[in-house]
Amino acid sequence: MRIVVIGGHGFIGTRLVSILRANGHDVIAASRSYGVDAVTGEGVSEAVAGAQVVVDVAESPLIDDPAVHEFFVKESRNVLGAEKVARVRHHVALSLVGVDRVRDSPYFYAKAAQEVLIAGSSIPYTIVRSTQFFEFMERIIQLAADGDAIRVPPALIQPVAPDDVAEVLAEIAVASPLNGTIELAGPERICLNELARLILSAHEDPRDIIADPGANFFGARLDPQSLIPGANPRIGPSTVRDWLRQFMTAD
Repeated sequence: MRIVVIGGHGFIGTRLVSILRANGHDVIAASRSYGVDAVTGEGVSEAVAGAQVVVDVAESPLIDDPAVHEFFVKESRNVLGAEKVARVRHHVALSLVGVDRVRDSPYFYAKAAQEVLIAGSSIPYTIVRSTQFFEFMERIIQLAADGDAIRVPPALIQPVAPDDVAEVLAEIAVASPLNGTIELAGPERICLNELARLILSAHEDPRDIIADPGANFFGARLDPQSLIPGANPRIGPSTVRDWLRQFMTAD
């Protein structure tokens, strides 16, 4: 099967391309470094031509800036438009658990707008809403630094390993379109402040973790349930302990 991965050289895209190729598929890894710019539209039609499936895992260089909305809207319109001409049979997109609940984050708002465009197109689709990746916690801690303390909201989180996300995307890419959304999460729920504390401990970082209900999460105020999936999500196998073990070994 010919599959195009938009963002194929990114954090998830690299993993996904490797899995799909190992499974015997003809995979095009489309990214700006290889002449495909989904935001401007450059090279998109050529990349998508002849594909049965397109998987969009493009990553915005911006997260907490309002311009992220423009990135995902332009990118999605260009990709979906090219797919329509090429008669692509399945559009798969990676989104976020919580886009329907977290309203005041520019990034969540942008991903929600992307979902609307996908659902409103004529291309059969499946949207995979993932919880936050384990590796994403490093960025959260950096942005939450307040002097000698880290202030994070005491919201529940159910983080997932990026390898598990790529495995599920590879499976869904070759399945029939759902014309709907599924959620994907790790096997364990933990408070954001507790996970941050475990990470600092692994680094032997002495800073305090403060559970602050008023702390922002990429521009958003969270309630305890904002970042966890609803009923019957897909569950990746990698646990917090698995990741911390790998994390500490790499460190």
